[in-house]
Amino acid sequence: MTAISKTCDIAVVGAGHAGCEAALAAARLGLETVVFTVSVDSIALMPCNPNIGGSSKGHLVREVDALGGEMGKNIDKTFIQSKMLNQSKGPAVHSLRAQADKAEYSRRMRTVLENTEHLLVKQAEVVEILAENGQVTGVKTYSGAVYHCQAVILCTGTYLKAKCIYGDVSSYTGPNGLQAANYLTESLRKLGIEIQRFKTGTPARIDKRSIDFSKMEEQFGDERIVPFSFTTNPEEVQIEQASCWLTYTNEETHQIIRKNLDRSPLYSGVIEGTGPRYCPSIEDKVVKFADKNRHQVFIEPEGLHTNEMYVGGMSSSLPEDVQYAMYRSVPGLEHAEIVRNAYAIEYDCINPRQLNPTLEFKAVRGLFSGGQFNGSSGYEEAAGQGLIAGINAALQIQGKEMLILDRSQSYIGVLIDDLVTKENTEPYRMMTSRAEYRLLLRQDNADLRLTKIGHEVGLISDERYEKLLEKERLIEEEMKRVEKVFVGNSKEVQELLLKYDSTPLNSGTSLVELIRRPELDYECLAPIDGKRPKLADSVKEQVNINIKYDGYIRRQLKQVEQFKKLESKKLSPELKYEEISGLRKEAQQKLNLYKPLSIGQASRISGVSPADISVLLIYLGK
Repeated sequence: MTAISKTCDIAVVGAGHAGCEAALAAARLGLETVVFTVSVDSIALMPCNPNIGGSSKGHLVREVDALGGEMGKNIDKTFIQSKMLNQSKGPAVHSLRAQADKAEYSRRMRTVLENTEHLLVKQAEVVEILAENGQVTGVKTYSGAVYHCQAVILCTGTYLKAKCIYGDVSSYTGPNGLQAANYLTESLRKLGIEIQRFKTGTPARIDKRSIDFSKMEEQFGDERIVPFSFTTNPEEVQIEQASCWLTYTNEETHQIIRKNLDRSPLYSGVIEGTGPRYCPSIEDKVVKFADKNRHQVFIEPEGLHTNEMYVGGMSSSLPEDVQYAMYRSVPGLEHAEIVRNAYAIEYDCINPRQLNPTLEFKAVRGLFSGGQFNGSSGYEEAAGQGLIAGINAALQIQGKEMLILDRSQSYIGVLIDDLVTKENTEPYRMMTSRAEYRLLLRQDNADLRLTKIGHEVGLISDERYEKLLEKERLIEEEMKRVEKVFVGNSKEVQELLLKYDSTPLNSGTSLVELIRRPELDYECLAPIDGKRPKLADSVKEQVNINIKYDGYIRRQLKQVEQFKKLESKKLSPELKYEEISGLRKEAQQKLNLYKPLSIGQASRISGVSPADISVLLIYLGK
């Protein structure tokens, strides 16, 4: 039988959150793209939590949208509850999170892919990456079909040699019982790619009809919903929202788990992969936080047209009988009926130090990767990487300079830089604390930071870019106007200040000084600002933040200047560090291993000291 042979520009392996963004980016940039999936029914599947966004992850979704990605638009069309997290704290850590209708999220993303020009969706398992002389030439599927292409993007998620485990039960399947990809790993090893084994897990899904919600605290969405996408009309997302519910584990729950730890594959040695520290199983929580007498459990709907409820906070790989016992010890779940058992999943992925910041493999030209295959965790981290990988694969083929976002530009830049320069011994999760310039990298200004870049790349339309420029102009004009507004100590002013428990004025002051008071803001001072123009909420938000945090923002901008100086000092990937006298042995080894592209990147590699950086700077000076 003669195998099929086809030609395209880019092949994307996997259609999860990374694969979808990679394929859409490449196709929208005009490259003929094929995206392969083991099942077209699993496109943009949400195999774990039923939400998009969350602390720091909301930043990533906004950035994906600002660059021209799809995730933000998709969740705006398919969410069932929305909430802005951390509102009691400063704007740097405000993060949007939305509960998704899982089936609708997947269905809509599939529709978008299937109706995108230059993009073909193909249900097939890729088993081999074809390459000659260190350059990708194509992919081969299980059926023997060959797709010749100039670039391949690996977005295999948790499917490579996937193994689902709970108790004594092990099945060689991907998430949700889907087919695993069992052959590609060997092909990658033959290309010299280092493979490692990670694990993640998910809690049980429980039948809604078996839950007593009267014993739980109802959790509502925000009264005024803020969309993820900068292109979404805020009025279109003001919908009736579904509720979530909060309950807690107790000492009985913990006792059941402790008694059965010997039956947990996590502790018996059956599970070999390394799990995520910041998303532990309930077994891990009970063991590692023995002083805690309870843990939060969030009961979240998986969609509007299903009775499945997600038991957030109780991920587990314990046996089925133990799962029933521990879940039923939780208030409100006494009669819980499990629809899907909790399980752990092991899978093959790479050590991401093998990648350049462009997400191209150092050893194989034209081979890119993104998502959990890169050793990260989370839908949002995957989408951000997939988008960058798709953009760069397209730019490389077009003969253009590839895109590298640095740590001062975006959370996506922080994420990728951490992956390619730091020792990652567990699935990487994004957190606001990882971003040293987080006051500048807020989720509210992602468009102001990145939409120009998206336009230069070709993913942002001229119309959308013009709207951004108009927004920038309005912000700048209003900032200048507010600086000139003088407020006297009239009765009207004093009454407004008293209303917000703010100190009355002895004499006049500027509106800017009042906005800087912690208890006041730009919006609440509108009654005493007679000539204020009518502006969009997004413009008013930027004016308020820029005034309130002006000193802190200036300080971070100075820090970024120093950061940029080190990033601008380039290092050749061909540099032989063992030949540079004065470098410590460990630094030589680490620098040869990672092959950093700049002094800045070199400074963030574990094992490279400030003294080593000084040696490198002197070397470059010569």
